[in-house]
Amino acid sequence: MEDLRTRIARTLRRERESAGLSVSELGRRAGISKATVSQLESGSGNPSVETLWALGVALGVPFAVLVDEQTNAPTLIRAADLAGVPSSAADYSATLLSASPPGARRDIYLITAEPGDPRRSDPHHAGTTEHVILLSGQAQIGPVDEPVLLNPGDYLSYPGDAPHVFEATAADTRAVLVSELR
Repeated sequence: MEDLRTRIARTLRRERESAGLSVSELGRRAGISKATVSQLESGSGNPSVETLWALGVALGVPFAVLVDEQTNAPTLIRAADLAGVPSSAADYSATLLSASPPGARRDIYLITAEPGDPRRSDPHHAGTTEHVILLSGQAQIGPVDEPVLLNPGDYLSYPGDAPHVFEATAADTRAVLVSELR
């Protein structure tokens, strides 16, 4: 089991780097010294509740994120139990497989689609990249003006912050889609 100081050090560094902040800038925003932030990230500091609270506020994360022990227990989702959210514009559904935990910026979906109307997506937040691995079927995927034909096993990444499309060209098309925000 990881001790609390080590957990705080690992989590604080991860959250700071995810926020794109330097040690100095985080200290300035939290109203604590750069040396204190450095000590905490190295695991040698002994933080108070107030210090962790100030860091959490400066990072935009709840206090619990900095101290909670994350579980590494396996998560199993049986294919027969999937309940996707359907599209109103195409024969397409998305099932969230894993939501982004605090400090991380990615979601994982299982996509099922049938030939017919394509699923067109408006741009997502600036900095979003989508990653797709086609599992079965065939589909035109990617930027609206330059979609790529994917076959089972093919991988594609493309800007999710520009208009994009997912168009099944074969029955029983399935894909894993990872939406990542930097």
